Amino acid sequence: MVRKAPRKSPRRRAGKCGSRWLPRLLALVVLIALFGGGWAWWESRSWRPDEGKWADQGALVGEVDGTVRFATLKGLGAGFVYLEASRGADGKDAAFPDNFAAARAAGLQIGAVHRFDPCARADGQSANFVTTVPRDVELLPPAIMLERTAEDCPERVSRAAVQSEVMTLVNQIEAHTGKPVILAPSEDFEQGYAVAARIDRNLWLSRNWNEPTYGGRPWLLWTANSAFQTEAAEQPLRWMVVRP
Repeated sequence: MVRKAPRKSPRRRAGKCGSRWLPRLLALVVLIALFGGGWAWWESRSWRPDEGKWADQGALVGEVDGTVRFATLKGLGAGFVYLEASRGADGKDAAFPDNFAAARAAGLQIGAVHRFDPCARADGQSANFVTTVPRDVELLPPAIMLERTAEDCPERVSRAAVQSEVMTLVNQIEAHTGKPVILAPSEDFEQGYAVAARIDRNLWLSRNWNEPTYGGRPWLLWTANSAFQTEAAEQPLRWMVVRP
């Protein structure tokens, strides 16, 4: 009598089939995640606030951005630029003179930025700004970038001392320019020194893609995308808008 070969268990075949498909399924999930992440990254680099709502747009430009084609920047919708000019008591942005001339030739409005150094006295910092930035009635109000905290200063600088030096610097720069200063604190600086609450000046806040609220009151300027890719420069630019 011929004995029939036993049939393979359907359950076992299904198990083997599942084991073959599982790696493929995982690979597909990973591929979708990578594609989605790449798309989000690309979108974030090309995103800027809607011009229909935010009509006045521009950029923050300094030597770190390399060569910038300001006429192209204007063609992309920028109406103004803030140029990094001085930092601390003796630092100067090497590109400021050329950027200033090129931005003016392109017909852009120009503002100058000083980067505050909590380790240096205000007198030296204001002198640095005054010798770098011309007194020009056509310039936008100057801005003081407040990012570095006093934690890494060679000597201890108290919270009250930093607040006092910021106020002194504000007064000295305003005396030179004849215009009220715009304060541009980072979120960490504001948490540490509360300048937005203590000094009644317009604010320039930064947060990618979402409106910042850490100033505790309405801002005037917003850096909305710190890595905005444009045809105007090889490096991504810091794109900003003015509150309507």
